[in-house]
Amino acid sequence: MPAQPSHKPSGTAGAVPAGDMPAGDMPGDADPSSLRADARRNRERILEAAREVFAAQGIDAPMSAVARRAGVGVATLYRRFPTRTALATAAFAEQLALCATALDDALADPDPGRGLYTFLKEVCVTQVTDRGFTPVFLDQFPGPLDHERERDRAEDGLARLVQRAREAGQLRDDFDPADITLLLLANSGLIGQPREVALAASRRLLAYLFQAFQAQGSAPLPPPAARGPHEIHRPPGLLP
Repeated sequence: MPAQPSHKPSGTAGAVPAGDMPAGDMPGDADPSSLRADARRNRERILEAAREVFAAQGIDAPMSAVARRAGVGVATLYRRFPTRTALATAAFAEQLALCATALDDALADPDPGRGLYTFLKEVCVTQVTDRGFTPVFLDQFPGPLDHERERDRAEDGLARLVQRAREAGQLRDDFDPADITLLLLANSGLIGQPREVALAASRRLLAYLFQAFQAQGSAPLPPPAARGPHEIHRPPGLLP
């Protein structure tokens, strides 16, 4: 695994003193549904900005960059999320839940080949429309999250899904779960394109590659470059 980055907030990283916080505006927003409408909008803008900034610049990006992108003041950001850990945990929770739900649905499909294709289609669509998804799925999400357990669960589920599809004759014998990582790295090249262009190209890329995944009787492939998604890391500049 890559070395875990430091999670000390940049600049004025300390929490905003409790006396600076308006009533009902508590750190971390443990219950976002209880917030005022304007506070909820601020929170949503901050989380969206955090996903984009962390995806583009890494988890050590300045908190001030998140605030600027969200269009809020730094003090507002720290009222909502007093630490980098609190912000990162909230920002990436949706992506982690999406991964888990998509994989569970695929495993529940009685047709493993269809389940795998549907899972990959959902992941590819999310990848090109949500800039924060690739770091999460390829194990580049922040250290404060319980990513070891989630990663192990995802890899185990993918391995079981691939094995079932292979046993059903729906995948070539030398298909490896690491080939899914290659698909996602190729698909990530579409990030930043106009939405409709990216979606159309992503669908075509997946269709091409999934047919190759099923190509029984073809010449043997070279060995995989890695044994799991976390062993292939994002090259510099992957996410514009």
